[in-house]
Amino acid sequence: MGSNSPLQFNTIPYPLWRRKLPFGLTNLLRPLAQRYLAADADHNPPATPQALAAYMQRWGLLTTDPQSAVEALSQTASTIEITQPDTIKPPATIESNHLRLPAQWEPMETVLIAWPSLYPALWNQHAQMAEAIAPVATVTILVTESAWEQAVRLHLTHRGKIDLSRVRFLQLPTDDIWVRDYGPVVAHDSDGEQVAVKMIFDPLPNYPQQQDNAMAQRWAAHEELPVRQLDLHLEGGNIWSDGQGTFIVANQIFHSNPGLTETTLREKLSAVFDVQQLIVTPRLEGEETGHVDLLVKLADAQTVLISRPAGPNEANLRRAIEIFRSSTNAAGQPYRVFELPNPPRYRNWGFFAVWRSYTNALTVNGRVLVPVFGIPTDAEALAVYREAMPTFEIIPIDCSASANGGGAVHCLTKEVAAPRRKS
Repeated sequence: MGSNSPLQFNTIPYPLWRRKLPFGLTNLLRPLAQRYLAADADHNPPATPQALAAYMQRWGLLTTDPQSAVEALSQTASTIEITQPDTIKPPATIESNHLRLPAQWEPMETVLIAWPSLYPALWNQHAQMAEAIAPVATVTILVTESAWEQAVRLHLTHRGKIDLSRVRFLQLPTDDIWVRDYGPVVAHDSDGEQVAVKMIFDPLPNYPQQQDNAMAQRWAAHEELPVRQLDLHLEGGNIWSDGQGTFIVANQIFHSNPGLTETTLREKLSAVFDVQQLIVTPRLEGEETGHVDLLVKLADAQTVLISRPAGPNEANLRRAIEIFRSSTNAAGQPYRVFELPNPPRYRNWGFFAVWRSYTNALTVNGRVLVPVFGIPTDAEALAVYREAMPTFEIIPIDCSASANGGGAVHCLTKEVAAPRRKS
């Protein structure tokens, strides 16, 4: 079927066989997944170079013959760093409430990507993201087991589009690939030093997410950074900051934190961050995450990009545009609003409603990685970005595969702001 068909049958980048289902269905799904999918490969990788090469060949990830792949996998020296939660001293916990959350257009030292070892259909997309980031920032690739480093390195080498000296491999167990939501939010203290902010991550009660919820603190321990706890159920995809005291969230946060009001939300955020202005937008109805990054892209302190009002969420999108046209940022500056095309929704396998959002883009050190989906509106979306962000290099990333899991570039990456020390 074409990419604009209202019914499609694409890979679902969620481990459905790990979901807690009634009537023993979980036990039924697991053996089927192990037979026909890459189920459990993240935590149980192929044990030998031969098995790893066979895995890559089975899923179309080899561009060479299997024997050459075995030789390459056997001979490549490992450079992976391994987190050691039982031996690394836990990071200090600080109580400062003057943390500044940098804007995404500020200097970034690295971008974290959780490699989709479970989802072969996403390997090329993740490779595209790494290749676009590496010229301007270090790429930190997270793998659940060290064996995956060799496979990822071979895959990137065969593509021939990245300087691997700009790639850092880190073994850090996670439950899934959506690192934006559970990864560390790196802020600055009053001296411009890095502080990792740990929020509560548990939005999907039917999935195992303990390792994802522990990821930020475990990463901070490995990096020897202090940690500040934020007492909110809040995913990284539902918060934008302009680095000057403006915070933007979607009202999904009130569903994630029953009993929370806008007043108590401001109080909780202000207990950690320097919050001068709080803007709350509607969420997209029928879109599972409810995150603001699928609705709005903050391009600079005075510029937002929003999906054009259309389709089932026309009223919510129109309301979001009205909010920004009538609001100012913390510095009292009005917003410029650019409207992006709004691709039609489709259903994957007849059950899963898929929203494709051009706002789900990553800004990193002068570049903007913009999701595209192989559909006619891609060209218009890229033109809008070039108009709204003329000093940035606009790089399209094919996100037609990850859209079936509810996200694109922004959801699959987590930038780490560089220290901003006083001279």
